[in-house]
Amino acid sequence: MFNKKEIQLTYSEIGHTLNTSQVFSKDNEWIVFDGRNNDGDIKITGSIGIVNVNTGDEKTIYIVPNQTLYGPGVGAASFSPIENKVIFIHGIRNADANKPYDFTRRTGIAVAIDKYQQPIFMDARNIEPPFVAGALRGGTHAHSWSGDGQMLSFTYNDDLIARLAKTNSQFKDLRTIGIMFPRKVLVANTTDPENNNGEMFSILAATVTENPELGGDEIDKAFDECWIGKNGYIKLDGNRQQKAIAYQGDVRSANGDTITEVFIADIPDNISSINFDIAIAGKENERPAVPKEINQRRVTYSRLGVKGPRHWLRSSPDGSQIYFLSEDENGWIQVYSVSPNGGLVKQITQNAFSITSPINISPDGQYLSYLAEQSVFITEISTGNAHCLTCRHESPEHLTGAVLWSNNGKILAFNKYVKSSKGIFLQIFLLQS
Repeated sequence: MFNKKEIQLTYSEIGHTLNTSQVFSKDNEWIVFDGRNNDGDIKITGSIGIVNVNTGDEKTIYIVPNQTLYGPGVGAASFSPIENKVIFIHGIRNADANKPYDFTRRTGIAVAIDKYQQPIFMDARNIEPPFVAGALRGGTHAHSWSGDGQMLSFTYNDDLIARLAKTNSQFKDLRTIGIMFPRKVLVANTTDPENNNGEMFSILAATVTENPELGGDEIDKAFDECWIGKNGYIKLDGNRQQKAIAYQGDVRSANGDTITEVFIADIPDNISSINFDIAIAGKENERPAVPKEINQRRVTYSRLGVKGPRHWLRSSPDGSQIYFLSEDENGWIQVYSVSPNGGLVKQITQNAFSITSPINISPDGQYLSYLAEQSVFITEISTGNAHCLTCRHESPEHLTGAVLWSNNGKILAFNKYVKSSKGIFLQIFLLQS
């Protein structure tokens, strides 16, 4: 069990925003953060930093060139599970008052922590024809490494379709999700800062449509995904699915109400060597197509659907369960789980209060972590027993964001606002076992 003494790790008078997952280096020596002091401030945030867990020493590993009030901006940094390298959102480099940071105007950039200011463009971007397979025409964000560190998932908004939607009501700027894997992509016009080559090949993994059928499985939004297991999951036929994504999808009920359900995208083992149809590149009036090798499968058919604060789905390390938030019969937000094969939805937490943050799973798969009642909680998954690890915090020195596990399960990290002579700044705190 964790010591209830909160350890303040950072003190510099800047923001220290933790991403919702994967903030610890592979050896648990460093925690990565961005310089936001508020969640929505990526546009005006100009730096990515790391802090040493043992000494509290802070290092800035990336500063945005030509940062303005309109962008480019950076944020939401995650450590690779196999390298001392982080990936983060980076706004498009020519951001200005006319083309500011936006959902469709961002990309994933990686930096090795010992190679300051040397950005690696992960997803290729190409917003003008001829479109190139493996390159995208919009904005990626919320990048998440697969368990083996070989792939990344992301949320995506297409810039061309978003612009069409402003003048043609047949089109809508629909959020979806995708994955990228090692396979370099070159685009034609990299002198234009709107475009860039990429170290990874990107494809979309969820099909969205402007007008989902009522009572069906079509969706008009896919979002807040997770990788299933460190090494996939066991299918009903007994075979192992090596790579798969679980994500939230918005369906329409028979009477037209929007309900968020859990969906799965199984990824072929040979994904990196497939010769994809050119349709995955998209057209000027069509968003990139999901490869025919990836199937969209609905897992839950619930009355209430996924509910609560914004959160990313989470998986047990063995891939047997997917965790999400929803309401109980009393209206409290609780954690539930379901197998990636579908079937019974199980309630995990039994709290007499609502969970108010994203959730995370301990590396051994035994505990959940989250915020509730302005305190840090963990819950034993097998019993539903909840343990409050901190006192209740009060504004302005309040908690925010997610509660994150170190890779060895011995440290929890979280964000708390702290007052100083210069203002109130988001700092990183630790709990240790």
